[in-house]
Amino acid sequence: MKTMQCSMFTSRKKRHHYHTLPFPKPELLWRCYQKRKKQERLSSRMKRIRSDMKEISEEQKEIKERQRKEREKFEAIELECEELRNQTILIAQQTASTQIRLALMLQILKARENLEFDKAVMLTNALREVIARK
Repeated sequence: MKTMQCSMFTSRKKRHHYHTLPFPKPELLWRCYQKRKKQERLSSRMKRIRSDMKEISEEQKEIKERQRKEREKFEAIELECEELRNQTILIAQQTASTQIRLALMLQILKARENLEFDKAVMLTNALREVIARK
């Protein structure tokens, strides 16, 4: 008597149900059909999940790349900010030095106008020291 093999796979083991021909029992056929459909649905779900995982992985890579670029931009901005701070400090120091020199020059002129030549010489020497420190 010939037998018909049912194509059913269950958890990692291949199981076969043999049906006698020409009329296998309908309940066995129905069970095999249900198992096969269940396996097909599971396989379909797994494919969909794999494709979703692949899309998610690509999106994560894109997000990481964008984060890296944003981090680089932020670091460049921080560096520029630090440079601007340093320049501002330098300008403030130069401005203070300029104000001191101008004040000394003004006092020298006033001392000369008032004929206080000793004071003018002293202020001139102070101005020379300030310029020499620069």
